[in-house]
Amino acid sequence: MSMKRHRSPRNAGWKTVDAPQGLGSPKPLIVRVQSLPARSYFAEHSHTWNQLVYAISGALTVSAEGRSVVISPEQAVWLPTGTKHSVGSLMGAEFRSLWVADEASQGMTSGTTVIHVSSLLQALIVEAASLKKEDRHYADRVTALILDQLLRATPIAGALPWPTHPALLALCEALYADPANPRHADKWGREIGMSARTLTRHFEREVGMSLRAWRQRVRLFKAIELLGSELPITEIALRLGYASTSAFIFMFRTEMSVSPLQYRRNLSHAVGRATS
Repeated sequence: MSMKRHRSPRNAGWKTVDAPQGLGSPKPLIVRVQSLPARSYFAEHSHTWNQLVYAISGALTVSAEGRSVVISPEQAVWLPTGTKHSVGSLMGAEFRSLWVADEASQGMTSGTTVIHVSSLLQALIVEAASLKKEDRHYADRVTALILDQLLRATPIAGALPWPTHPALLALCEALYADPANPRHADKWGREIGMSARTLTRHFEREVGMSLRAWRQRVRLFKAIELLGSELPITEIALRLGYASTSAFIFMFRTEMSVSPLQYRRNLSHAVGRATS
């Protein structure tokens, strides 16, 4: 993911939240733990260390260098030292990101990058967040494994691109909140003061894909988020606009290689470990 300029979330109803205090600087690594309420975000800032932006549940909106993406718990964003960024969550998320010292990041990607978070890396992050000071020797071994996993991480293109233009941002937030919304480009265009053709052109230029393709991808991301709740699978399928539960299951298995039910079990296990 190549990025250039930045704009923080500014839609009505978004609230800034403060970062935890007293964490110090990473030597070589700190796991940052925080719950983000719905429509909350950390205002634009930068660090004198690297950051891996990650959440074990929920979806995060990460804005940096003029681009925004939404990431699921299978993805994280690597931000090199000094990168100005903001992080938020439209529906709420369990934040478990990493601060990594420069001297510990040798050989890692040098630019802002979306990476895949393997089940092993997720488990290591959850484990590191649960450790106490007296676990120093064990914590050192966990940290070494995390750094090894980050060295092996490769860039991916699976994140959900997110616009920064106010009208397109409002459209995408509406569709993320209600992916079953049937309105097409012409109706959306009238609502935000654009022709369907202008909307299509602006959307593809800023987001990098068609509105139709983006809507298909947002269904997957919203499915991932809803599977973190207690909603029945059938109810999730209906909320996403699928005509049948089987159609939803087929889409999810095709994209994620597991059924929605198995994904929920895996997620419950990870969140249970993180909060125990």
